[in-house]
Amino acid sequence: MEANGKQGQEGSPELSLRPLDLSDIDDFMVWATDDKVSRFCSWDTFNSKEAGIDYIKNIIIPHPWFKAICLNNKAIGAISVSANNGNDRCRGELGYLLASKYWGKGIATRAVKMVASTIFNEQPHLERLEALVDVENGGSQRVLEKVGFHREGVLRKFFIQKGRCRDVVIYSLLSTDPQP
Repeated sequence: MEANGKQGQEGSPELSLRPLDLSDIDDFMVWATDDKVSRFCSWDTFNSKEAGIDYIKNIIIPHPWFKAICLNNKAIGAISVSANNGNDRCRGELGYLLASKYWGKGIATRAVKMVASTIFNEQPHLERLEALVDVENGGSQRVLEKVGFHREGVLRKFFIQKGRCRDVVIYSLLSTDPQP
């Protein structure tokens, strides 16, 4: 796979990561208004374009590492790495989502692999990239395992999401692990 995510096959869609901005609002609303997508997200399903614009302006754009997952430059999802501070600054948390019509096509796996293969060079202070995945989100667990993340265990009753205390599986990839 090339750095931009091309599979190298003529006619196959080009996968790329780029900053998500206000011009992506219509594409953003496709997944942000989908209950299947937001089910495992910390935010609730969006119900207005204005709320989506506000979220992009105030949360996404200021985020230091938040990218749109694009197919032929159309935003079909998002991926982010959130850095920690202080004594935890060696760790970053990976998060990602994809519009439901693109599930099961290997796109999330390719996007995570793109991030995992470059993030330790882009942010040399990171030694660990981790992801917390709801125990019921088998698709996301498979994505991480395909990329080479290690399943470390289940954190029981780890946080409250949408009014329920949730169990999560913690995955990690270290800078010293073989890179995808």
